Amino acid sequence: MAKHNETGILGEQLAVDYLSKNGYHILERNWRFSHLEIDIIALKDNCLVFVEVKTRSVDYLVEPELTLSKKQQGFIIRAANAYIGSHEYDMEARFDIISIVIHPEGHELKHIDEAFYPYAK
Repeated sequence: MAKHNETGILGEQLAVDYLSKNGYHILERNWRFSHLEIDIIALKDNCLVFVEVKTRSVDYLVEPELTLSKKQQGFIIRAANAYIGSHEYDMEARFDIISIVIHPEGHELKHIDEAFYPYAK
């Protein structure tokens, strides 16, 4: 397996562990709609939370959360709409980012609530 794939898998597991410890109920991991994917779908306080996990090793110059483009946000929003429609949820929803930097001593995790919002085209 490629190093970046291993880093991504580790990051998603760290994110799930963090969310679970902080009162989130994990509903889905790597949920797919067509070619689109949502890393984590969770529920907390009657709010559906769609989480994008961005993981990098320490040698990157840019913080992981800054690498999520508007196009990628649009893909996540489309997938979230499909998920909500297929499960008939009627509750608030939000889009979070969990940013993880892996380094030799461990990792740093940053949880950004409401990191982006659905936008009109």
